[in-house]
Amino acid sequence: MADETPVIRSYESAPVIETVLSIQFRPLAKLSVPHFGLYWKLIREQYPRSELKPPILHLVEEFGSAQTKATLPPSWVEFPSESLIRCWFMEEKQNFFLQVQQDRFLFNWQKINLTDQYPRYSQIKPIFIQEWERFCSFLESENLGIPQVDQCEVTYVNHIDYPSDQEAYSELKNIVSYWSGLSSGTFLPQPEKVNIQVRYAIPDNSGRLYISLQPVIRTRDAKEVLQLNVTARGAPNSSKAEDVFEWLDLGRKWVVEGFTDFTTKQMHKLWGRER
Repeated sequence: MADETPVIRSYESAPVIETVLSIQFRPLAKLSVPHFGLYWKLIREQYPRSELKPPILHLVEEFGSAQTKATLPPSWVEFPSESLIRCWFMEEKQNFFLQVQQDRFLFNWQKINLTDQYPRYSQIKPIFIQEWERFCSFLESENLGIPQVDQCEVTYVNHIDYPSDQEAYSELKNIVSYWSGLSSGTFLPQPEKVNIQVRYAIPDNSGRLYISLQPVIRTRDAKEVLQLNVTARGAPNSSKAEDVFEWLDLGRKWVVEGFTDFTTKQMHKLWGRER
């Protein structure tokens, strides 16, 4: 799985509005509602706000199979009131927040205000490592078990403005590198809406890269933009911290390199590609 090639792509003003680093593990049967409160007490000084959300499905990339395997862990069926919870723990400004459920630990950055600057991976990763270590220490102190990691994920969410104010899908070829906008005849007009979903295998069965593109209405100005989601998901070599974070480095590489290959040089210039 090791990939010694460094990430070579970088942008001065990337259109990133959210990043997510995620570690998924086998469900911790002892981790229940009271423990989320105890954990919040431990981190509340840094994350004073909280929300409850429905859980994310347990997803595992399988090879030799055509699809990703999504399952409900057995404990979710046996003890739904104890398990069907995902807690958000947020900073006061809500740019950074943690998500915790019985089989996942996630760290998000999200753009709230127009002036918010996207933090580089080199800034986010040390915070994530610190919070993961603190979470694992909490589990140990409460005798809740040691996470047996089975998947890691890196996701970047991007909002891309149309090249002109017309919001015409005839311009999609100026954004997506392999979209020609051409048809084999003259019958069809320009499409009203376009959704794209693509999946790529990461070599050596290390995982998969998922790219999706769809139009959305941006909350802050009610303007239609293109939302480009790029997610890398796969299994580390073991649950050891060094293997987990080695995979996250690989996932981040594939997200950034995949984003670059998927979009056009015209957009790279607009976003201030540095290398």
